[in-house]
Amino acid sequence: MSAVRSAAGGHLVVRAPNWVGDLVMSTPVLAAALECEHWSRTTLLVRSHLAPVLADAPFLARRAPETDGTVATTGSSAEERALLARLAPDAVLLLGNSFGAAWRAWRARVPIRAGAALSGRRFLLTHSVVPPTIAGRRAPIPSAHLMRDVAGLLGILPPDLHPRLGLAREAQAGIARDLAERGLEPGEPYVIACPGAAFGAAKLWPPAHFARALDGLHGRFGWRAVVAGGPGEGPLIAAVVESCEHDALELTGGESDLARLKALVRGARLMLVGDSGPRWFAAAFDVPCVSVMGPNFPELTASSLELCEVVRRTDLECAPCLRRVCPLGHHRCMTELQPELVVAAAARVLERAARSAAPVVEARP
Repeated sequence: MSAVRSAAGGHLVVRAPNWVGDLVMSTPVLAAALECEHWSRTTLLVRSHLAPVLADAPFLARRAPETDGTVATTGSSAEERALLARLAPDAVLLLGNSFGAAWRAWRARVPIRAGAALSGRRFLLTHSVVPPTIAGRRAPIPSAHLMRDVAGLLGILPPDLHPRLGLAREAQAGIARDLAERGLEPGEPYVIACPGAAFGAAKLWPPAHFARALDGLHGRFGWRAVVAGGPGEGPLIAAVVESCEHDALELTGGESDLARLKALVRGARLMLVGDSGPRWFAAAFDVPCVSVMGPNFPELTASSLELCEVVRRTDLECAPCLRRVCPLGHHRCMTELQPELVVAAAARVLERAARSAAPVVEARP
């Protein structure tokens, strides 16, 4: 910590993660970094295509007027290295685990470089957290906890790990209009489903399974499904909608960019999602959520579970394999994950949400 003390009062750059879910998980650290008294100036560095995730975040709105430009965006690796050189920070906090981010900070000659000692980049860091290992393999600890520990290296101590996002009224109104044009009555409850997964095919739950679960939820609660996703996920979304027996709605491509997806999630009664980033929108907005998981360790995302339930197979020797494509070719961790389990999990998480929202009645003496 001596290097941190000597740099107190300097400029800190916080390099945000590259994945949607990790970025949302990092927001408690981002908020704490902006309020940390160790640093006189703090700049959040985020990939350009992820900037809408942080738009309207409450911790950005609290910043003083003289700190305009607190969020800097970057696209290519060369652009990021040039930006770091121009900003000339005293320290960089690497919340993602990529080798490239550490390499670019080293190339930009940032004096203090703090991050997790992963992806073979420990030699590039001046301050590091070394995650524990079991039999030579990284122990699965929650990503949000790891980011908190890394932030602590630079004196940044978030008070909690609940994600923080904001949403402009214009975005909410725009989504309401879009849904009304597709036949959803104003105020009509809906389930938001995001069947895609950027990590790879191994994370994908079959479209027919998604459809059966959405039909089951419709039959139980009367809520229609709105199926959405990102660019390139149109065929997958269409397959889910076409497999539904009830009149599900489809939003694809540019219609559901990250800012609009936040609004969709915020207005939903329930979210059904794979092991992907939109699950964390639900966590940030306290929307009940069910997440189906196959090849990944559930421990990596084991935070903000108050209104979320993870459904997965626990009886397979091959899972979790952490692979993008099933190495055995059968994909049983997902194909044999039955929709009825998801509907039952949804009922449980909705019951928990109802209990947490119920008013507390004090007993009379």
